[in-house]
Amino acid sequence: MHTDPTGPAPTLLERLRAKITRGDLEPGSPLSEVSLAHEFDVSRTPIREVLKQLQLEGLIEIRPKVGTFIREPTRREIVEMFQLKEVLEGLAAALMARRGPCHQLDVLEDNVAASEVTSRAGDTDTYANQVQGFHQTLVDGADNNKLVEQYGRLMNQLSFYTLVRKTLDHPGRAVNSSGEHRQVLTMIQNKDPFGAETTMRSHVFASTQELLVPRTRTTLSIDREP
Repeated sequence: MHTDPTGPAPTLLERLRAKITRGDLEPGSPLSEVSLAHEFDVSRTPIREVLKQLQLEGLIEIRPKVGTFIREPTRREIVEMFQLKEVLEGLAAALMARRGPCHQLDVLEDNVAASEVTSRAGDTDTYANQVQGFHQTLVDGADNNKLVEQYGRLMNQLSFYTLVRKTLDHPGRAVNSSGEHRQVLTMIQNKDPFGAETTMRSHVFASTQELLVPRTRTTLSIDREP
């Protein structure tokens, strides 16, 4: 989620959501209403309301008479969310290819050029931020408000930045990922919606495989559409 430095200050909900999705809090860790109220300098009532909303979004789990905890998606949930991500980003790439020249295409071109440099230099922290920028720009470039809305919810549940950092620990993944971004960009520049969608979906699938390898030490087989 991008924040405009000249825009309004983030709400309490946005601030706490960001704290969770960027990985400041470990999955399974407890959340104290008292501590959060002190940290954000508010009463417990707005904290309680925000926690209810975050539970609806799937980011936390409120256990009656036990406590509130950062929710960790199960392996199956991660697979299912990445399958949905593959569909949404594939659609975004196709829609953007149909649009032709637009502001987001210029941003995407700059992003890919810069990320090729940082990936080869091994600057994984900068590259992880560029990955987020690439995917969000792609979705914004689809010019479909409902797509942007659904995608935002999905990315919050995935805590995408944290997952990207894990895959970039794999030797060569950053360079390969950057090359895949270049292929997607080329299809969009060529106004090839079918090629853009297929290439983007293949990129997301490759990222999913990279993410799930460490848990089993073998590549997980995920059913895909032909």
